[in-house]
Amino acid sequence: MRLGVLDIGSNTVHLLVVDAHRGARPIPASSHKEELRLSEHLEDDNRLSARGIARLGEFVTEALEIAEDKGVEDFMAFATSAVRDAANGVQVLAEINARCGVDIQVLSGRDEARLTFLAARRWFGWSSGRMLTLDIGGGSLEIAAGMDEEPDVAISLPLGAGRLTRDWLTADPPTADEVRKLRKHVRAEIGRMVGDVVRYGEPHCAVATSKTFKQLARIAGARPSNEGLYVSRSLTRGAMAEWAVKLTRMTAQERAALPGVSEGRAAQLAAGAIVADAVMDLFEIRELDLCPWALREGVILRRLDLMPGLQG
Repeated sequence: MRLGVLDIGSNTVHLLVVDAHRGARPIPASSHKEELRLSEHLEDDNRLSARGIARLGEFVTEALEIAEDKGVEDFMAFATSAVRDAANGVQVLAEINARCGVDIQVLSGRDEARLTFLAARRWFGWSSGRMLTLDIGGGSLEIAAGMDEEPDVAISLPLGAGRLTRDWLTADPPTADEVRKLRKHVRAEIGRMVGDVVRYGEPHCAVATSKTFKQLARIAGARPSNEGLYVSRSLTRGAMAEWAVKLTRMTAQERAALPGVSEGRAAQLAAGAIVADAVMDLFEIRELDLCPWALREGVILRRLDLMPGLQG
């Protein structure tokens, strides 16, 4: 069966077409994405700007046309924190849904954490034991932990790299005072939640997903993405602590010159590093394993689970 998944994220809007059937891994058939950075289109009253809405509507229309051309049989679309947190997010989606004839669902932060956890569990398998998953998006940080496919705890915090950059880091590079204040804020927010997670037990495996973690791992020496999905990649606590300092002292242009860093995300990588450093430190994680699957794959896997009798 050919599925189309439209992921409206805070940084990137991404259409992924996969061939899938129950019991097998989804095989990517087509990918189309654009860095709309919707989190940067939030105005002072926390409403998505007219330009952001127009660009999103154009992409949805284009994605539907591509999905039809690619022979998609089942299409699903979801939006995450940028739309979820926008004061006019529900109205925007209602207008796009009516105009384009598509049902875009808004995922809660907890569902983001749960579905990302599912994807990581399926990728690493049962032998990974109790798993802790971390995902830094543009608008939020998702944390989940558990022994099974459904986590014991799933948390979403407003600590996305794009959001924090917009709200806390105004200089390029950020000033020492901006960095100190953001670091204090991030650690206080995460620190409140540590007990809620670890009370279920210490993880046997700590896993990171998301573009932010992948770029941080690549900077710290992980193998490049062109070597394929099945290459083992990790990020150590020591390397993360070192780069969290370095990145805050670099300009966005200097960060963009680092291996694996895209120009569009370079500006927010310093804030992402502050979050990654804090969460690894507060959860006492010595090493994170990078997972190539994340929220999109979790959505696909859950959809397949709920389709009885689906055949290849």
